[in-house]
Amino acid sequence: MPEPTLVIAITALVGLMVVVAALLKAWQGWLAFKQRELEAHAAPNAAPGGAPLAAARIELSDLKERIRKLEAIASGVDL
Repeated sequence: MPEPTLVIAITALVGLMVVVAALLKAWQGWLAFKQRELEAHAAPNAAPGGAPLAAARIELSDLKERIRKLEAIASGVDL
């Protein structure tokens, strides 16, 4: 009959191996998730025609115009 210390050590080692295997599987899943997330964000910019990029430029230009108007109001200039 094996000694109780040996049984406890073997059990702890097996438990540690199970935890490490679960963490490794979770890490691989997280990496796969992040890779899919990066691919999803990269796909709209690669679309033919560049529509999302053009929309962003229009929005940026609109924001700049609004800032210009607010600065004019703050300085007391009539538009």
